[in-house]
Amino acid sequence: MARGGAWATTAAAVLWWMAAGAGAVWLEIAPSGTKCVAEEIRSNVVVIGDYSVLYEHQQVHPTVSVKITSPFGDTIHKKDKVTVDQFAFTTSEAGNYLACFTVDGDNKGLVVKLNLDWRIGIAAKDWDAVAKKEKIEGVALELFKLDESVQTIYDNLLMLRNKEADMRDVSEQTNTRILWLSMMSLGVCICASILQLVHLKQYFRKKKLI
Repeated sequence: MARGGAWATTAAAVLWWMAAGAGAVWLEIAPSGTKCVAEEIRSNVVVIGDYSVLYEHQQVHPTVSVKITSPFGDTIHKKDKVTVDQFAFTTSEAGNYLACFTVDGDNKGLVVKLNLDWRIGIAAKDWDAVAKKEKIEGVALELFKLDESVQTIYDNLLMLRNKEADMRDVSEQTNTRILWLSMMSLGVCICASILQLVHLKQYFRKKKLI
């Protein structure tokens, strides 16, 4: 039973890592610049992000402005002059979600380092609450996580397959258009050559050269 529990835990950890897709990153924000992080996310997915500014100088407490936008440019989260905060939302459409961080005006001379922990899908779930609600623990909880991970990976594979199909359709349409454009260009060249030949014959006949 111990071996089965260890195997379930290990498998769940591996699939968790494959399905989570995002994690903690360190950002170094230039004094006069903006640092952005983009993540492609499916629709109807829970997203939670924690961010905090690293204090390198005890006497200086830099702050940043934060803006999270959807694939269509809608503002999901916006804060000014913060050092530690969190954002949470459920995606309404699939696409690239953008998190941008800018050093506030009072700290323009500083290079600010920021830690961003971006959790998506199963990584954003409160598994303690799930365990209490479902009344499961130990191996059963790990198997529950494993099932969620497999479902997430399956959904991601379906999304990739649909993207591949869309790209293939676009490629086929592009090839068809290029073929027609090539045929039209060849037809124009042939017509121009025939007209040029007719014009030269008429010219030579007028000059009585032929």
